[in-house]
Amino acid sequence: PPPLLEPLFPPQPGASPGFAERVRQHKVRLEWVRAEPAGLRGAVRVLNLAYEKAVSVRYTLNRWASCAEVPAAYQPAGPADGLTDRFAFLLPLGAAAAEATLEFAVRYRVAGAEYWDNNEGANYRLRGRQRVPPAAGPPQDPDSTAWIHFI
Repeated sequence: PPPLLEPLFPPQPGASPGFAERVRQHKVRLEWVRAEPAGLRGAVRVLNLAYEKAVSVRYTLNRWASCAEVPAAYQPAGPADGLTDRFAFLLPLGAAAAEATLEFAVRYRVAGAEYWDNNEGANYRLRGRQRVPPAAGPPQDPDSTAWIHFI
């Protein structure tokens, strides 16, 4: 089974009060994340400063001894506010995530500038744990629960 990823931050920051204002102020903010069998899926909201923009997620499983970066894809059916755009990402995580802490930050490049959302300097962190299969109970005799009726 895929590893269980437990967020060490509120996994739906976009649902918190003042989210739109934080996007306007900081230019980029994580909107939500969800662990799936294929990895960690999420969405990022950015302030629409120019037509051409690039959003990516940089992540590590070994406290930044090494890292990888994946691009986020523009979501055309994004927010209707006209001020922001939504980008979606998938961090492909394997079995190694079960034994590690995943850390990531979001990068937004637009109009020659670069903006980061790194959870106020703490990075977004998720603790990996191996999913424990349900314990099998002792074998049960199929007739042990049957009623015996004598006439």
